[in-house]
Amino acid sequence: MPDPSTISTISPASTDVFDEMAAVWPSAIVARHMVREFTGGLIAPKTMANLDSLGQGPEGRFIANSATAYPVKNFVAWLRSRSK
Repeated sequence: MPDPSTISTISPASTDVFDEMAAVWPSAIVARHMVREFTGGLIAPKTMANLDSLGQGPEGRFIANSATAYPVKNFVAWLRSRSK
């Protein structure tokens, strides 16, 4: 789980919330079952599975050991594109 206390080290003038999410995430990937934690509860893993099956999920999705994952950079870009 990311350490929320590290967010304070990020300069608000040069980043947005999506950059902050990526900066505190401890890995270069987001496993689908960890999407809820990465997004602060905004998106459920099942929602991601549904979007992936419709071809509407993030680019770069891959499967390793039966687990689906996304590169953080691609996941953040996808989140940003779906935000208003």
